[in-house]
Amino acid sequence: MSTPSTKTLDHIVHLTPPGSVDEVSRQFRELGFHVLPGGTHAGGLTQNALVVLQDGAYLELISFTHPASHYPPGSPERQKRDADPWAWKEPGWIDYAFLGSSSTSISKLINARAKKDKSGIRYDPEVDGGRERGDGKVLKWRISAPSQDSGRGVAPFFCGDVTPREWRVPLDPPSNAEHPSGVLGVAYVRILVEDDDLSDVAADITSVIGRSPVSHTSRRVTWVLDTPSTDVAGGRPRLIISVPETEGERWTLEGRGEGIYEVAFLVSSGMKAGQSWTPYGKIVWLKG
Repeated sequence: MSTPSTKTLDHIVHLTPPGSVDEVSRQFRELGFHVLPGGTHAGGLTQNALVVLQDGAYLELISFTHPASHYPPGSPERQKRDADPWAWKEPGWIDYAFLGSSSTSISKLINARAKKDKSGIRYDPEVDGGRERGDGKVLKWRISAPSQDSGRGVAPFFCGDVTPREWRVPLDPPSNAEHPSGVLGVAYVRILVEDDDLSDVAADITSVIGRSPVSHTSRRVTWVLDTPSTDVAGGRPRLIISVPETEGERWTLEGRGEGIYEVAFLVSSGMKAGQSWTPYGKIVWLKG
């Protein structure tokens, strides 16, 4: 059996306040995205909507179903919500996933790689996940995620489909991935880290991806990723780990902690340019 790739961008997660999936769907439509209904995740804690891109990756617009105060203190539901890795995240871009495997342990693969590389990254054993769509179809997958002390949201988690991926990512009909903004696919995901952490994070991500970066300076490190349909959008996305380059970025890092600062999209010629806000996260528009 061949070793599965660990550098295929699957999706990027955008969090908004509890119960706000309809509102954030409207906001993303106003930005020029075609938003599709998602569903409620197993356990009922979160619900989502989707923005499917022509490169096969997608944006997950997620919110908790209820605020933590909805659940009685000490109840199993409250404990489960508080233990969710996104429960204490500020709204905005909070996480990203690579395409995983339902038959091979990505966690074991990365941990063995990290041991050989002598990097600090560690992944927990796989756990099952799923979601019920609005049409009643039940989706199942396996999640491989970095351990709590390994920087969830800085290093990716992996989503390996048990049920067909097209159930989770509805690229058919093709109009699902056609956007008024002209968006084709992801150009890059940029993550901010502290100056003192850049070297260690770069080593960790190298162990995760299994490839050396294509560019490495004292301020930023860049890898080229794949997507499920890499050639469709005319470019391959980049993962950029960098230290803050402006006072605004420094302020963001201090306020939110290490994690995704901005996501850039390839757009058709003559369409959007410059930058926008979600309003919780930064978007950059680049000519495809």
